[in-house]
Amino acid sequence: MEASRTQGKRWVVSSIDETLDATVQMVRKANRRIAIFSPDLEPDVYNNERFLEAVKHLTLGKPFARIRVLIANPAHVVRNGNPFVQLARRLSACIEFRNADEEYRDHREAFLIADETALIYRVDASIWEGIADTNEPAVAHRYLGMFDEIWNASRVEAEVRELRV
Repeated sequence: MEASRTQGKRWVVSSIDETLDATVQMVRKANRRIAIFSPDLEPDVYNNERFLEAVKHLTLGKPFARIRVLIANPAHVVRNGNPFVQLARRLSACIEFRNADEEYRDHREAFLIADETALIYRVDASIWEGIADTNEPAVAHRYLGMFDEIWNASRVEAEVRELRV
């Protein structure tokens, strides 16, 4: 007999608004850690005031909160400006950005992992269709492992350093 899911919620996201709602929900429920992999910090999500407020609440309200962000195209983010990057400049003890190493820049997916249990995953960052799940530690752990591998191979690039992030 299959064990029933007594905790958590899984749903499909298929639009900008649904992705934003899921992202804000995950950040609001997080207690310590957020890991974000994004090609260019999708402005419709990461520039949104609701997301930024959730990040402020997490980083200012929870001791030891940490947000790590990997981006594949930091020049695009810097060129276009980004309120999340500006917020990170003020909260640099809690939020860290890295430019994905050349070897990993062709990854097409985008994902957010919260507290090693919750995640939002889109197989192709250029479309908004994906899965959100508030309690899927095995899957979250798998993608966090990939994130950590890329993180450890990556460094802060000049574009990001200029912003003191």
